[in-house]
Amino acid sequence: MPLITSPAAVLWDLDGTLIDSEHYWMNSERNLALEHGFDWQTQDGLDLVGQALSVSGLSMKEKFGSSLEVPEIIDRLTNDVMQQLSNLIPWRPGALELLLELKSAGIKTALVTMSMSKMAQSLADSIGFHAFDVIVAGDQVTNGKPHPEPYLRAAELLDVDPTHCVAFEDSLTGLTSAESAGTKAVGIPNVVSIPDAPGRIIWKTLQGVTLADLTALFS
Repeated sequence: MPLITSPAAVLWDLDGTLIDSEHYWMNSERNLALEHGFDWQTQDGLDLVGQALSVSGLSMKEKFGSSLEVPEIIDRLTNDVMQQLSNLIPWRPGALELLLELKSAGIKTALVTMSMSKMAQSLADSIGFHAFDVIVAGDQVTNGKPHPEPYLRAAELLDVDPTHCVAFEDSLTGLTSAESAGTKAVGIPNVVSIPDAPGRIIWKTLQGVTLADLTALFS
């Protein structure tokens, strides 16, 4: 294996990894459930963390017997979360600083999320610098996380070898996707835990993490 002096690209999950937005989604899910007279519990929301929105939408529809179609549920949730983000973008510790360092160093980056394109693009546009070379969103893939397609697609668009990429994820669903794609996947648990597994990389935080730390993953 050739010596890797820096990652070919760094691939970022959005919700719960780059920004601390999982509670926004849970609020939106709870509000929609209440409209249907369903007592949405915290565990109901936790069960959906990291899932493709098509999966989450179908689960919600079945749980409270909504007359809304799954795409309508997805739109309702997405629009509500976007409204909350327009008031405040809650960055995860160290994420924005690391992203800025990567771009300053000329490292390719991708946003790989199960959120919809309109939300992912809106967030990217609000950052204040060209943070991502490509965006792969939930409505741009056939198979969502935990399938490897989202990360393989990002690597393809960036024209890089996925095994030379670092990927950040906050859920087991997302981490499984990144691991299956062959990336150097790093779990940073947030609202849900990530179980240990042979060869699995789990960090408590990105606070203080630098490009040198990412390069060291390949040594």
